[in-house]
Amino acid sequence: MGRTLENKKEIVADLKETLSESTLALVIEYQGLTVAEITDLRRRLRPSGTVCKVTKNTLMGIAIEGDKKWQPMSELLKGSSAFLLVKEDFSSAIKAYQEFQKTTKKTELRGGVMEGRLLKEPDVKALGDLPSKEQLIAQIAGAINALAGKIAVGINEIPGSLARAFQAVADQKQGDSSTETATVQDGSAETTAVQDSSTETATVQDGGAETVAE
Repeated sequence: MGRTLENKKEIVADLKETLSESTLALVIEYQGLTVAEITDLRRRLRPSGTVCKVTKNTLMGIAIEGDKKWQPMSELLKGSSAFLLVKEDFSSAIKAYQEFQKTTKKTELRGGVMEGRLLKEPDVKALGDLPSKEQLIAQIAGAINALAGKIAVGINEIPGSLARAFQAVADQKQGDSSTETATVQDGSAETTAVQDSSTETATVQDGGAETVAE
């Protein structure tokens, strides 16, 4: 028994809602897959947040009508189509499909659409070669940990740097103090020399007086 009009409207509304939450759509030829294999594909895709929709091309055509983001998909609507609608982690989704395809050898990737652009099989493969969401998170976490380690080392080195700076200031002050002491001592020596000179002058004068007395 065919689908009723109301039922078709519900399918189209569901497709539109899922597409609005998706960043990538892949279209595959699924003819020959059993129900168990379709279930297995959906299970493989679930961790990446991908939904597998098996529906008629005409209904998907209605769902993307007037939507520039997905309109290029109309070129892929032929034959028996299954639609893999990827929300975020497209790299993991593509890898999951590729593993499924390698196992069953029954499906064919027609292409995909992303941000209003039609993707051919090589384009999809290139996307699949990118790091997955988990790998990116691990890389970012590693970079943050490395940066935190460098900051911690820098913080640990600050007390030592301050101590060296304080010691340098203290040494400089001590050097200045020694110079001042030496200057004072030199000044005392000069005063003594002046006093000795005055004594010699007085002696000479006394000698002159004695000569006069004679």
